[in-house]
Amino acid sequence: MNIGLDFDNTIACYDVVFHTVATEKSLIDPSVPVDKISVRDNLRENNMEEEWIKLQGFVYGSAMKRVNAYEGVTEFLDWAKRKNHVCKIISHKTKHPYRGPKYDLHSTAREWIETSFSNSNNLIEKKFIFFHQTKAEKIEQIGIQKCDIFVDDLPEILKAEKFPKGTRKILFDPYSHHLKEPNIERISHWDQLKTLLT
Repeated sequence: MNIGLDFDNTIACYDVVFHTVATEKSLIDPSVPVDKISVRDNLRENNMEEEWIKLQGFVYGSAMKRVNAYEGVTEFLDWAKRKNHVCKIISHKTKHPYRGPKYDLHSTAREWIETSFSNSNNLIEKKFIFFHQTKAEKIEQIGIQKCDIFVDDLPEILKAEKFPKGTRKILFDPYSHHLKEPNIERISHWDQLKTLLT
């Protein structure tokens, strides 16, 4: 089985890093809840959209080494390999931040994946790591890779008109942000994905 996986906010969990860095930079009060969305909303409520944009570039670039995978990701990838499934990361993000230093965001993400999952135990082969700059390119790649399932935190990807018809859609929604999407299978923890595929 070809298992397609999104990267940002599906494999890579940015909650702690966004909160920590925003606190270090005195952009938020430490009492703000420790998750990415709360940090974003707090900055926007305080008319700090520009700071939020720069913070994203810094986290996805310079601070990427401080990011952790969601709980259960490594265990799932190990299970998939033992079951002879092929996991492929297919993601979209800009090559460089909109503001601030011109970090190569594709390169820093790829290095993080290779360090976490490829170099030691080869849970994801380097040839199956794809980063694109647009959602359309990402969706096209899902079809090219003949993904039997695809896991993403963005409903708009799974609901896109050109999303491959034969690919099973699974929404990763750990904080129940998308409860108004009743017609898409959802998981809130990676352990649940093993159950769905067993």
